[in-house]
Amino acid sequence: MLKINIKNLPNSEVEIEAELAAEAFEAYFNKALKKIGENVQIDGFRKGNIPEKILLSKIPESQILEEMADLAIKEHYPKIVEDKKLDVISYPEVSITKLARNNPLGFKIKTAIMPEVKLADYKNIAKEINLTISEKGKDKNKDQTVSEEGPNLTSQELENVILDIRKSRAQKKNIAEISSEKFLDKSDFPDLPDKSDFPETSLPEFTDEFVRTLGPFENVEDFKEKLKINLKLEKENQLRSEIRLKIIEKIINNSEIDLPEILVKTELEKILHNMEADITKMGMNFQEYLKNINKTTEDLKKEFRKDAEKKAKFNLILYKISELEKIIPDQEKVNKEVEAILKNYPNADRNHAILYVQEILTNEQVFLFLENIN
Repeated sequence: MLKINIKNLPNSEVEIEAELAAEAFEAYFNKALKKIGENVQIDGFRKGNIPEKILLSKIPESQILEEMADLAIKEHYPKIVEDKKLDVISYPEVSITKLARNNPLGFKIKTAIMPEVKLADYKNIAKEINLTISEKGKDKNKDQTVSEEGPNLTSQELENVILDIRKSRAQKKNIAEISSEKFLDKSDFPDLPDKSDFPETSLPEFTDEFVRTLGPFENVEDFKEKLKINLKLEKENQLRSEIRLKIIEKIINNSEIDLPEILVKTELEKILHNMEADITKMGMNFQEYLKNINKTTEDLKKEFRKDAEKKAKFNLILYKISELEKIIPDQEKVNKEVEAILKNYPNADRNHAILYVQEILTNEQVFLFLENIN
């Protein structure tokens, strides 16, 4: 029913060439037609309840064939991976080689498998860095370092944040006054004073009444206590990120990895996708932005290649440690997070969502494991 040929490629990649028998492929026809019909709107019929003859007259055969191929590959690819015991670590690159009614389905899949990784002594590296940071916490001024309860917050840091809040409020007031008196919109504003330009004597007084305008605070003391908690959490998160970065960078630098090119390409695509999303949020067209900076997407890929390689190594290291330490995310948590994603993004692929959540939760558990080695 399914002929399979697997070819090993350089850099820990494999190519799966497969052919699904015509009869087995044809069995996906009704499923494909039904799935397409769920999203087709035709006057006089309820969505999802359109007769087959009407659907066939409205939907091109090529679209049905593509859906059939998609359904078939999604069902058979995981079986191939499991049967052939392939330690796959990347999304597959799929290409269709044969596609016609009452004929076999031919397809090729290129993917990366777990490469040879000569992993550094990650336990000793984590222990060394955790101990170094702990010793620094004992040696430095206690007001500015990490105690057993977490990073402390100095009174000066608290006052600096409060001063910044007062300056921000003064700046907003200044803009509002200019806008209402002279201008139609912000594009008409002259050079406005920066927050740092406001002398402290011109700032709003820090009183019970003032803090109530900032949120649900009873008085100045209540505001300060809640601000302390938030700032301390912020410092803890920052410190945790710094520790994690030091540990993983040292493990990467002391490990040897045969890095699959497909992983680097995936990370490059993610970097460019995020960059395009950020540019679009600022109201700019990404292609126009590239013209303005006189660069192409290929130029950006060259610039970001080292970042992509580092991120790919980062993911491989965490994956390898999770495998060695048998770190597996709680299935209940995985299901909960997946359902939340599918609720917010109904068109998201469930299998991709599961893999994404599993990776995020596993990585978090690996970092917690490394942080607690002492």
